[in-house]
Amino acid sequence: MALPPFSSQLIADVGISLGDEGKGRLVPEIAEELGSTDRRVTVVMKVNGGANAGHTAAGVKLNLLPSGVVERQIPHLAIGSGVVADPRKFLWEAAPLERKGYSVLDRLLIDERTMTSDLTHRLLDLAEEDYRVKVLLEESRGSTGRGISAAYSEETAHWQMYFSDFLAGPNFFARKLAQRADRACRMIQHVYRVDAATWNAFFDRLSEAEKRANAETIESGVFPADEFDFAKFRGKRPFELDLDCLTSVYWKAGTALRRNIGEVRELILGEISRGHSIIGEFGQAYWLDKRHGFSGTSSHTFTPEFFESANIPVQPIHTFGVAKAYDTKVGTHTFLTEMSDADPLCRKLKKLEFGTSTGRQRMVGWYDAVEKGDALRYGGFQDLMINKLDALTWSGDWKGELLICTAYEQADGTRCSHVPRNEAVRKSLRPVYERYGGWAEDISNVRHFSDLPSNARRYVAGMVKAVVDVAYFGEKRPAKLPNLRYLGVGPGPSQLIKDLPTTEDLVRLV
Repeated sequence: MALPPFSSQLIADVGISLGDEGKGRLVPEIAEELGSTDRRVTVVMKVNGGANAGHTAAGVKLNLLPSGVVERQIPHLAIGSGVVADPRKFLWEAAPLERKGYSVLDRLLIDERTMTSDLTHRLLDLAEEDYRVKVLLEESRGSTGRGISAAYSEETAHWQMYFSDFLAGPNFFARKLAQRADRACRMIQHVYRVDAATWNAFFDRLSEAEKRANAETIESGVFPADEFDFAKFRGKRPFELDLDCLTSVYWKAGTALRRNIGEVRELILGEISRGHSIIGEFGQAYWLDKRHGFSGTSSHTFTPEFFESANIPVQPIHTFGVAKAYDTKVGTHTFLTEMSDADPLCRKLKKLEFGTSTGRQRMVGWYDAVEKGDALRYGGFQDLMINKLDALTWSGDWKGELLICTAYEQADGTRCSHVPRNEAVRKSLRPVYERYGGWAEDISNVRHFSDLPSNARRYVAGMVKAVVDVAYFGEKRPAKLPNLRYLGVGPGPSQLIKDLPTTEDLVRLV
């Protein structure tokens, strides 16, 4: 069965939960589907976020680089102006991949207006968490420690530095970096009230984290261990930095990327004019948008940011909403559908669920169709990809029950069919579930929807129907509904079902 054509040359790869949906695996699928056509993918652009956004594509774990890295036939890897990026991290990520045979730097284009992040933002990140826990006595938000929020805060405060600064002279860069470092140190000491011992410990924490994250790189000899030693940036006294060292290291890293800095907007417009397709790969997900999400990140995480980050006119775009067959969250987010640790499925799923960037254990929960339906209603998407259906297969003879959240309920029994925008209200709700039978058959080798166990087919149909029901609750449905295009039944690139029924047929199946 032929898949329907994409409605635009621009394709947005977005999450419709709270991240970790498997967006990275979508890029190779789109590239393969369009590879033999005139509208082949020639650019994959990272739209937002920074090194806090982890993606896995074809078994390769990535943070800052877009997942198009693994598709050797895609000629351009772009970094949009909506990204904040540490120049050292580009080199740390690219060099090991180059050694493995992936061409990275020859394909990489970083927009001139992409904002730079550096050590000062990482220190601010740790200081803010320290202040939150020690002074405000709140729970830690579980930051990645990559300095993303601090870097974005400079954009609204008009202190930002851009990758174009590496195209200017060293004195201009050094002066701006010195001002940035001075502000950061004063904030850490006087605003966040960090003590001297904690200040000194920050550098050790960053060193340990990066040496752990780059252990394979160190072991293979791509970089020496001292490349990831942050203690060299520590000044002679607390709340001081070795500014000469900081400037030298970052100027060297940034200027090593000079040939990769340019105008992404011209690249995108040129490829559109040639009839080619561009994938915009988003970090985080709809419900982490800094304006419309809850417990949001520091960037805009849904389709409109594609145009801001690429700096091109608004025009038709095809949006892919990506989700898992169950939900996960990490950090301190309210999790209405969280599973009990006593549930055997919860214990099974927790063995699979760890953050790509942080390695933190994710919380797991039942599929929340209210969140995903609202992402459709207010954000919009034409296609849907659901991953990890195979993870719900029960071991043994007992076929467990699966739940789908279709609404929320207040204490007085009143039902909410959409996600409240007030966090206090949302915390007071409880989920309303529909129940589906489970299955024990191994589905990891299934490639046709009709070959799935009947309960698995009904569960997939139930997820799609619930999303549509929420999005158009109390209204007439539009003539064209979003289409379930890909269904993941395993982590491998080939472990996908593509001959899926139409949304209308799935709704009837339920």
